[in-house]
Amino acid sequence: MPELPDITVYVESLAAKLRGATLQRVRIANPFVLRTALPPIGSAEGRHVTGLERLGKRVVIALDGDLFLVIHLMIAGRLQWLAAGAKPAKSALASFEFDAGTLALTEAGTKRRASLHLLAGREALATQDPGGIDVMSAEPAAFMARLQAENHTLKRALTNPRLFSGIGNAYSDEILHRARLSPVTLTRSLDADNATRLLAATQAVMQEWTARLRDEAQRQGGWPKQVTAFRPEMAVHGRYGQPCPVCGSPVQRIVHADNETNYCARCQTGGKLLADRALSRLLKASWPRHIDDID
Repeated sequence: MPELPDITVYVESLAAKLRGATLQRVRIANPFVLRTALPPIGSAEGRHVTGLERLGKRVVIALDGDLFLVIHLMIAGRLQWLAAGAKPAKSALASFEFDAGTLALTEAGTKRRASLHLLAGREALATQDPGGIDVMSAEPAAFMARLQAENHTLKRALTNPRLFSGIGNAYSDEILHRARLSPVTLTRSLDADNATRLLAATQAVMQEWTARLRDEAQRQGGWPKQVTAFRPEMAVHGRYGQPCPVCGSPVQRIVHADNETNYCARCQTGGKLLADRALSRLLKASWPRHIDDID
């Protein structure tokens, strides 16, 4: 799922291309992508773009007349920019034809989770905000208060959009590795020093990756063409079995349903291997307890 760095770069790239542009036509190729009926989607046509915004993990295109197109990419949704006159791929769920070019919404796979809303007014737009605080501007006290609002694991808390804005599965792994904290530490057991370290790690990881993706988009002609949660430069996410860049120990994982948490046992858990719900139950007494048992 595209997260804060990806969405930020999408928004910045769109702002550069759509400054002063007019939305000439909206084409809905898949009726399930459009989640609102009023105002009708046709009422967005002929309107000028007045701004681009990020709302959590959503891209917001503001139009004159106080209308807002809200695009939520979910897990497999992506945005493509096409030159004026170019036709979107047949797989596109929706396309937005501007005088400057065409924006296409695509989604890999067969599950249709990506969504489009057309909303009238800021009050309606606010209903799309899950309520998470902006981690880039959060003060330590506010960050700590959000962390301890509920007693969950750090991994679950960081990825909860009601608590924190824009953090998902990939960057939460990177943040926790940077902070040298276990993903299963309970939020209410975290002291102020560790919470401050976690906030610093959150801001540093997000800033670094936003800058990295911004530079990559510029090299690709001003548009992010390779939006993915799996990048070789990441420390632990998606790198199960590969060496941790800090200590060299093999990266570990916890698999639950469709989600995978990656971590370094030596850097984050004092060497302890966290129980994987499937494998630890299968292996039982044979399940290794410490990273040294598998080195």
